[in-house]
Amino acid sequence: MSVPVLHPGQLLLPAQSLNPTQWACVACDQFTSQPAYWAEARLATGGQPSAVNLILPECDLKEADQRIPQIHAAMQQYLRDGVLTPGVEMGFILTERTTQSGTRLGLVALLDLECYDYHPGNNAPVRASEETVVSRLPARVNIRRGAALEMSHVLMLIDDPMHSVVEPLHDRRGELEKLYDFPLMMNGGHLRGYAITAQEDIQFVYDALEKVNTYGTLRYAVGDGNHSLASAKAYWEEIKPTLTDEQTASHPARFAVVEVENIHDDALVFHPIHRVLFGVDGDELLSDFQQYAAERGMSLCGGDQRIVCVYEGKQIALMISGSKHALPVGTLQLFLDHWLESHPDVTIDYVHGSETAQALAVEKNVVAFLLPVPDGSALFATVNEKGVLPRKTFSMGSANEKRYYMEARRL
Repeated sequence: MSVPVLHPGQLLLPAQSLNPTQWACVACDQFTSQPAYWAEARLATGGQPSAVNLILPECDLKEADQRIPQIHAAMQQYLRDGVLTPGVEMGFILTERTTQSGTRLGLVALLDLECYDYHPGNNAPVRASEETVVSRLPARVNIRRGAALEMSHVLMLIDDPMHSVVEPLHDRRGELEKLYDFPLMMNGGHLRGYAITAQEDIQFVYDALEKVNTYGTLRYAVGDGNHSLASAKAYWEEIKPTLTDEQTASHPARFAVVEVENIHDDALVFHPIHRVLFGVDGDELLSDFQQYAAERGMSLCGGDQRIVCVYEGKQIALMISGSKHALPVGTLQLFLDHWLESHPDVTIDYVHGSETAQALAVEKNVVAFLLPVPDGSALFATVNEKGVLPRKTFSMGSANEKRYYMEARRL
């Protein structure tokens, strides 16, 4: 048997006196161009203790210096006041999340960061599926540095076409202790959780994981929360040299909470992540794209890489040929990275949902690039063969289907 990547552990849940709908909130990297969403989420808490107070939404990253001490203080207060109590002492949590895409299943566990590497070209059993932008890590590392709690929105994928790991546990959910069952705020659907603490069930998980598909040494791929997990890894590497061998083996920072999901779950729907640029003239941008392409032996017409450009009421289909990148998102991102270097006043956002992207492009000097739906079933093979995909290649579900912060863990 291989060295375990996943481990059971103590997972904290909000006290039963709290309304779980007001506690749980969506992943911090969603609705990044819609601060009104987060303002409404804060109102939806009704002033009760909430996970909203323990995270830093990406739309608020400019306020990180002010907000991080507030987050750390809230964590300490919640522990002092008994806001969070043990949900499982040494186990996993089976999750059932119902959204507009259906009902998907997951297993909340602790991931050993020694088994994970986000750098390109590595052979670790746990790898990033998309490029990690190292410049995005410092704020997230600062949150983890000095934090008393970990809240996680990381989704970890396994390639299990036989539905042999999580699904059999769900079939037996009537025999398990139900930990929570409630509607999620802000149209997030419904969430149920069950305790997996019996030794025979934990051993079942380990035995079943040994049999899932692997691609070389690749066993797990990060589906969501790549930068949060990379920040946990960076912090672990930072403090590891200060620890004894005994401390290194069991230090809380060595582990990170993840939810494991099966890439073959019918309710796990892959969507493209669109690009929206602010402060740019659409005609000039397309002209520059055309010149960029011509200089590299490419054309924006006659090819099979389709990207739709939207601005000023126009929808222009680009059919790119001659690109050195196999995916349209890679072709586009290479151009945008190059172009943005000489246009520092232009900002870019990565938007989930074509309707949201198109709605933003209604405004003057806003341009949206709409990308095609990615093939999720080929993710493991692609990462194993070609390495990490371009950053922000895909999204699993729409923004309100992302993982909600529910469980916590002491750090």
